[in-house]
Formats: sequence, C-alpha cells, structure tokens
Amino acid sequence: MRVFVTGASGWIGSATVDELLGSGHEVVGLVRSDAAAATIEAKGATALRGDLDDLASLRKGSDGADAVIHLANKHDWSNPAESNRAERTAVETIGDVLAGSDRAFLLAAGVAGLTPGRPVTELDLSPFSGPDSPRGGAENLALDYVEKGVRSISLRFAPTVHGDGDHGFVHYLVAGARAAGSSDYVGDGSTGWSAVHRSDAARMIRLGLEVAPAGTLLHAVAETSVSSREIAAAIGHGLGLPTVSMTPEEASERLGFLGTFFAMDLTASSTLTQELLGWTPTGPTLLEDLESGSYFRS
Repeated sequence: MRVFVTGASGWIGSATVDELLGSGHEVVGLVRSDAAAATIEAKGATALRGDLDDLASLRKGSDGADAVIHLANKHDWSNPAESNRAERTAVETIGDVLAGSDRAFLLAAGVAGLTPGRPVTELDLSPFSGPDSPRGGAENLALDYVEKGVRSISLRFAPTVHGDGDHGFVHYLVAGARAAGSSDYVGDGSTGWSAVHRSDAARMIRLGLEVAPAGTLLHAVAETSVSSREIAAAIGHGLGLPTVSMTPEEASERLGFLGTFFAMDLTASSTLTQELLGWTPTGPTLLEDLESGSYFRS
C-alpha cells in the first residue's frame, strides 16, 4: 500500500515508517523541516512538507494514498485548546478526503480518562466528543466516518511509549528528579501507567493497517500497569537519588501538569488487540528500559 503518515519523523512516527517500509509498503511522510525530510528520504520514503495547519498538504497526502496513519499532534501544553482545534480540523480534513473510498484511516489516541478506576479495554468507547473535549474529540469524530465509507481505526497508546531516545513523559520525570534531587511519587505510589516499547507499538500499527476492520479500537499496550512507585524507584536508582513520597500539591509544584498526570491511574489492557492482530509484544519492559541506563545519559 501507499501510506501517508503524519508525524513521520516523530518518536512513534519514525519507527512506524521503518516498520512499513520493512514490510514492503510505500510511505509518504508529512514533515515540517528540511532536516526531517532528508531523514525519512534516506530511509526510502517520500517527504511531503507541511504541518497540521497546512490543510492543503493534508489533502494532498491523503488524496494520493491507499491509507492514512495520523500520528502528528501539536502537543501545545500551554494552549491545549489550540492543540484540540488543530487535531479536530486535521481529522475532519483527512476524513473528508477519504469519504466513500473504504480506505483506511488510523489515528493516534490515548487511554487517559476513559474509565477511571479500572483498566481501559478495547470495548470501552471514548466519552469525549465535540471540539471542547480532549484532543478535540478526534477519536469519535474519526469513527463517525465509518458510516461515510472510511475504514477508521483508533490507535490508543499507553501513556509511555518508551525506548532508547524517548523524550516523552518518562524523560521529563527523569529531568524533574534531577532538578529536585529526589525521585518522587504521589501518595503510596500504587497508581500506575500502562506502557509499551516503541518497536512493539510500530508493529501493532502496521498489523492494524493490514487486517483491522472499520471501527476497531486498538490498544498499543504491552504492560497493563507499572506502578508510579516502581517507576520512581527505577529513576532514583538510575540517578543515585532517594525515592520520596509527595503530596498531590507538592507534585503539582515540582512537576507542573506532569505531577498531576503522574498521580493518575492510566491503565489499559490489550487482550483483544493481541487476539485480533496476532500481536505479541516482545520489546523491553519499561523497567528494563530504565535499568538499561538510556534515560540517564547527559
């Protein structure tokens, strides 16, 4: 297939491009810079310059593709409303191009806030709809296009997609521990995050593209829950710092929004995804990645 990938040079996107090319697919990647274009072209993909606000590029990439994998996001933590607006507009733009074609449209989503108090499963629908919802209600918006002849598939990622080179949430937890002089968790540390290695996530995306039916909710989750205390202890060990319990207020002071996020139970299972795709995660666990030392290089 000829696959248009947004966020093609990003953390998950670059691994996905490698996975697609390695399986014989042709890739066109949306990139924002000459450096990113050179990187993906060196792999054998085609670069298309643009971003989420460049709707003409989104239309061009989608129109010329057999399938679209939408992984880009503004991630503007200082202005979430703008991130939500851009995400919803991008999904609507891509969906309109693909309408009536039965082509695949896979988009990134998350598990946060879907089922407080228990792990999210693939049977749990998102309660977030409308432009003012998290991510602009993009998951439900994309799934609405199933009725318009699009093979929409949601890719729900664990809160941490980890690996050597990760600059996501765990990276920021490490930076926060360095700054504070201790590796902290909230309360008794019993809350947890689900996790998946980057290589496993990329393979799941490729399998979803190839076999998942319209309307499928896929979970890129290898570990249902890794406790915040375990994560903090591994970070403390890697940095040679003590592991300390903090209150929610202290967490917010030291880590900002990430402190609140770290205190949340963000867990999910992937049993149905593994059964549907024949996908078995084989990459390192989160704690194994932390033990490897890759997160603690200067």
